[in-house]
Amino acid sequence: MIFAINPIDKRYIGLYALLLLLVSGCSRAGNENTKLDQIELPPGFAINVFASGLSSPRQMALGKQGTVFVGSRSDSVYALQDTDSDGRADKKYTIASGLQKPNGVAFRDGDLYVAEIPRLSRYADIEANLQNPPEAQVLSEDFPNRSHHGYRFIKFGPDGRLYLPIGAPCNVCEAPGFGLILSMQPDASDKRIYAKGIRNSVGFDWQPDTGVLWFTDNGRDNLGDNRPPGELNRAPQAGMHFGFPYCHGGDIADPKFGDERKCGEFAAPAQKLGPHVAPLGMRFYDGKMFPKQYQGDIFIAEHGSWNRSKKIGYRITRVSIDGDNATQYEPFASGWLQGQSAWGRPADVLVAPDGALLVSDDQSGVIYRISYKQ
Repeated sequence: MIFAINPIDKRYIGLYALLLLLVSGCSRAGNENTKLDQIELPPGFAINVFASGLSSPRQMALGKQGTVFVGSRSDSVYALQDTDSDGRADKKYTIASGLQKPNGVAFRDGDLYVAEIPRLSRYADIEANLQNPPEAQVLSEDFPNRSHHGYRFIKFGPDGRLYLPIGAPCNVCEAPGFGLILSMQPDASDKRIYAKGIRNSVGFDWQPDTGVLWFTDNGRDNLGDNRPPGELNRAPQAGMHFGFPYCHGGDIADPKFGDERKCGEFAAPAQKLGPHVAPLGMRFYDGKMFPKQYQGDIFIAEHGSWNRSKKIGYRITRVSIDGDNATQYEPFASGWLQGQSAWGRPADVLVAPDGALLVSDDQSGVIYRISYKQ
């Protein structure tokens, strides 16, 4: 049967379509808020969605004008702006697409640096050209083109040099030229090995009052549910060796390579983390919003385990710091893992200009904002 629609009815069809759009949007917002209600935080803290609709967002970097740049493990790099200061990004730009896992982003002197698996590029004067990004200037294309542990995390150190990791191309192996953190000049010249014996670091930062490098490292798989721990390491000078592949977690000899060198030869972790929690991005908290007891502590994005019979991680943890020492390790934000099902996977953290903590989630395509109000 065919029904005829008169002109008045057609107007109602348009109105009905608009109402459907609004209801759909409200439904999505409701689902979003329902999930956020599952996140457990200390008293006084709150979480909201800063930005959504991103493809596998990973490392974040802050521009001089407050722009949040976001790398990904898909093919795109984004820029986000909260122009009305309401805690949600109201402008989103795609800086580049068609890239090879552009996980790493760093900002310096107005320029955006982007690290793909095999190359490092620079986008000049980026904040003035978000709507029409400049062509990338390729600085280096000589990094190993291996996807296994190939996601780059980049950051400029207090010495003005750019730091970049080269993860091991395996679960556990001896692989010359891998398992390193490199440092280089901003133009990618003068590459030097800063630290070695590192299986896969995808997060590091420098302690604000000492200038010392701290970094996360992912422990090897297939040694059981509870071995080895993830690692938070401290590297006060160049040339230190952190044990991989011979020793894990400071005191666990590798079954295959442990006879070649002893654990006592290497730097032990500053803090052992949960086994297989996959610690990725980390930052020292140098904002002013959080209470005084959080100042100078480390927040870590734990991406979550796959190599355990019972999943753990999928959370943000806090490591309390006293001088050169880690004194406490505890969950700060959890709830992305419900039972044995995870609806989100934190990948990086970043202190926003107002002191809130931004968290990227590469599973849900979201960046969250954790704030504190007395």
